[in-house]
Amino acid sequence: MPRPTSPDVACWVLKSTRLPGALAPGWQPGATTDLARCVRPTYRLELMSAGQPCLLWVSGRDRPGVHALGVLTGAPLPGGDGPTVAVRWTRLAEPVDRADLLADPAAREAEVLRMPAGSNPSWLSAGQYAAVLAHAGVPAPH
Repeated sequence: MPRPTSPDVACWVLKSTRLPGALAPGWQPGATTDLARCVRPTYRLELMSAGQPCLLWVSGRDRPGVHALGVLTGAPLPGGDGPTVAVRWTRLAEPVDRADLLADPAAREAEVLRMPAGSNPSWLSAGQYAAVLAHAGVPAPH
């Protein structure tokens, strides 16, 4: 697959092996919190900017899938352990299960599903992002 460019990326996918409550103790469904996520230093960081949508993908055996939707609040910044990106997250009332996305023709080719061990950040096309939003019961942006 060719490198994504800005027009290709409808949503950034930031991964975690930890559930939302472990990332931010007390973070309840429907609540918003600001959290930074570590990202790998790749060309993709040059495509990231404040205001872009993103989602929190939890990988592993315990409820894999989309657990929160968010928006980047800034560009990636260098950090002691590598670059990070700040995100304002809203935890979903119910996660979007990985199996549901694998069964959805619009989402099943998403990079995070094809290469689950890939590094942060991953991305979704407009169609894939719309499918995630539909499964989450969230209206697509206009």
